[in-house]
Amino acid sequence: MKTTIAGSLPKPAWLAEPEQLWADWRLEGEALERGKRDAVLVWLKEQEDAGVDIVSNGEQFRTHFVHGFLEHIDGIDWQLMTKMGIRDNRYVVDVPTVTAQVRRKGSVHGDEVRFTRAHTDHAMKFTLPGPMTICDTIADTHYGRRADMATAFAELLNEEARELEALGADVIQFDEPAFNVFTDDVKEWGVDALQRAAEGLQCKTAVHICYGYGIEANIEWKKTLGSEWRQYEEIFPALNKSRIDQVSLECANSKVPLSLLGLLNEKELMVGAIDVASMDVESPEKVSATIEAALEFVDAERLMPCTNCGMAPLPQQVAAGKLRALAEGASIVRKRLGIAED
Repeated sequence: MKTTIAGSLPKPAWLAEPEQLWADWRLEGEALERGKRDAVLVWLKEQEDAGVDIVSNGEQFRTHFVHGFLEHIDGIDWQLMTKMGIRDNRYVVDVPTVTAQVRRKGSVHGDEVRFTRAHTDHAMKFTLPGPMTICDTIADTHYGRRADMATAFAELLNEEARELEALGADVIQFDEPAFNVFTDDVKEWGVDALQRAAEGLQCKTAVHICYGYGIEANIEWKKTLGSEWRQYEEIFPALNKSRIDQVSLECANSKVPLSLLGLLNEKELMVGAIDVASMDVESPEKVSATIEAALEFVDAERLMPCTNCGMAPLPQQVAAGKLRALAEGASIVRKRLGIAED
């Protein structure tokens, strides 16, 4: 029952604007690069001290989980900004535009993995944006169909993922919050694009699907979803048949019927036991209760306590407290089940 996190962690206030999803850097040039590395060291120490088993660099090197990858891709015009509705018009923003065939300029995140791998002995996860979510975060004047653009990006992601695996990543996770919105497209071409992105990887592969960061637009959207959130029900059967090893989902303070976990009986499940939309730090007992509830529908051998989503918009001390609560809550359950602590 290994613990892990879904992805991002807050940027320290000396590195970027605190408690912001699109945080502006407060440093420049070489000072910025040193600051990013220092922030990774801070969060590796926080995760390890808390007792998190599979750690990440907390996405300290990038401003956004999608654009951190796209900034290094040819075929995207960053001057041609297009107004676009994101997540089926949940919010509207100006986004860059694909105007030609997309290509990697070179390794995007290789140096980040080298640095992180050199500074932790723990198993290490690295997160990449999923191809469907990329297509829902960037405009297109070249491919014409999202499915075609997703395939093109999946090939680039696969090139990147293979390099990161070779550099020491133990888990490659693709973030696909768009899966919870475009459920028909997931079944038609989304899972295929995801599998293309993960093709040939020997390390663990994962997909993170949630109801979004704890920002106002997502909180308001959740209020419209009724007494039960059943989006997972539409896509889990297709994911269960896929070659992806792990699925990350939102369970803490959510209205997801936990019985839906039974639709993923072939997968390891990263069960979100930390609410990233709340400033309250969970007690270990509350975390353990979420894990125990999930155990009614998933074997302990396949369950990995996790956060609901990334914690980038939270205060640093709140996120650190939630890491400790996650690990301590999992420890309570391990002791009850007689599972040895590593």
